[in-house]
Amino acid sequence: MKLVGSLTSPYVRKIRVIVAERDISHHFLEESAWTAETTVPRYNPLNKVPALQLDDGTSLYDSAVIAEYLDALSGGTLVPANPLDRARVKCLEALGDGIADAGITAFLERKREASRQDAAWIARQMSKVDAGIAALAGAVGRGPYLGGDRLNLGDIACACALLWIEFRMPEVGWRASHANLRTWAEALESRASFQATKPKA
Repeated sequence: MKLVGSLTSPYVRKIRVIVAERDISHHFLEESAWTAETTVPRYNPLNKVPALQLDDGTSLYDSAVIAEYLDALSGGTLVPANPLDRARVKCLEALGDGIADAGITAFLERKREASRQDAAWIARQMSKVDAGIAALAGAVGRGPYLGGDRLNLGDIACACALLWIEFRMPEVGWRASHANLRTWAEALESRASFQATKPKA
């Protein structure tokens, strides 16, 4: 199978962590959706990454879809089978993806010419980032992972989002404001899957 994406996207990193954790054989095609010559639409008509092309040519897209497929393919322990536990983990994944969504929206707005930037829009997105981080801090319990004593999809999605925020918006400073998130994130960062997928400045 072929995974298409950029090395800095938090959604792509989520999938790269999963394939590293599960040692899933794949080819990684580094590709940006923002260049004129991008090939991403060949794999996702929405021109978004990640996309996963299966060996039969079928393309899967949206990181939540790809993550659930890869989890089921490789043993199904990242998303619990119990309906309520499953819903909780999927909510955590949505929280992580939502933090990333809002952060990226603000980041892209800030890249526009200063005279064209919408300060109120940026503030609205950053309020979502702050609220999401606070909610995540509240979700971190006494165990090493969000769901207890086993790594789950919520851990991966939320960690990838927070680490992207730190990479692109270091001024947010979530490690300093939430000691429990720092401890939780540091444990995840020590895993080989996170070390191997850390974006370079």
